[in-house]
Amino acid sequence: FFHPVPSVINSQRSLELSGVELQHQYEWWQPRARYKHCLDPTAEDVKKLCSSLRKNAKAERVLFHYNGHGVPKPTVNGENWVFNKEFTQYIPLSLYEVQTYMGTPSIYVWDCSCAGLVVQNFLQFEEDREVEAKSDITRSSLSSSSNSSLNNSTTNAPRLRDSIHLGACGKSENLPMHPVLPYDLFTSCLTLPIKTALHWYVTQKNMCQLVPGLTIELLEKIPGQINDRRTMMGELNWIFTAITDTIAWNVLDSDLFQKLFRQDLLVASLFRNYLLAERIMKSLDVTPVSYPTLPPTNEHPLWQSWDLALDMCISQLPTVLAESPEQQRDFVSCGFFAEQIEIFDIWLRYNINTQTAPEQLPVVLQVLLSQQHRMKALELLAR
Repeated sequence: FFHPVPSVINSQRSLELSGVELQHQYEWWQPRARYKHCLDPTAEDVKKLCSSLRKNAKAERVLFHYNGHGVPKPTVNGENWVFNKEFTQYIPLSLYEVQTYMGTPSIYVWDCSCAGLVVQNFLQFEEDREVEAKSDITRSSLSSSSNSSLNNSTTNAPRLRDSIHLGACGKSENLPMHPVLPYDLFTSCLTLPIKTALHWYVTQKNMCQLVPGLTIELLEKIPGQINDRRTMMGELNWIFTAITDTIAWNVLDSDLFQKLFRQDLLVASLFRNYLLAERIMKSLDVTPVSYPTLPPTNEHPLWQSWDLALDMCISQLPTVLAESPEQQRDFVSCGFFAEQIEIFDIWLRYNINTQTAPEQLPVVLQVLLSQQHRMKALELLAR
């Protein structure tokens, strides 16, 4: 996690603090959900927790986050690792059993080496179960004297392949190691996207030339709250949301976009942040995986707009944080949304007969949240 637990704290306390911190990070994205962490669990612990979550969630989607750092790699037989009761050795836990405990619908985050193998095996188990269920229904129906019962039963076969997956790397890849970035980089991208993006920004020598000597310590002092759009941190979060939403809207078909980015608040947040994870992890020669599979977005042109917004905001840090009143200046918006409105205006003027949708449309919808630009955005949308 982003702020490593001091080494003077004992390992058990460190483990607890890490679990609580991750829970807080998820709660920011979906505060109404109920969260429970299972730290260094046994197979029985996993069974009890997952069964309890499914029972309470009923037909709602359940989140399963597996942080597999420092444990053996997943097996080709579809097993991850947990502890025995004495915590003396690792015990394999079948993904088939996890499916049984979790039920559907569910979303899984696999932050471990060979995560792609986990996703592949999980989906294969789902397919096997679905085929088996349909076969059982067919056999049961064939024993009946009525053909109509066969038709009715097969149409009511259970739909098991309704899981969603986000994995940190490919099926033969190891998690990346970087001296500056957090060890659980994939989780950090998903739950702390702005901080993670800022930390990665520092590691890119071609990006942070506007503020010589820029350090992570300086970035930690960026003023404002993520949910206050008038502040530097809030504006960065607002721009990030608009850009990732727009990238997804432009590269996905409408049904998949609706499923991943419009039906569930937490799923939408995770997939927006997954686009950042793909960009950052690929820069470290690791390719995250997802199901449903998304097309590559790490080189989408809108990421350049994000880099420019970072440049424009961070270049103000020296004056915003200046100790001297004479040198100190208030934060000034980087102008991202004003520029996107102007681009949308130009599109309306010169592409009136085109069959393609304007790339900026999701950004203009975000602008409706701003009193400053709302009237202009409404006029353009009406036109």
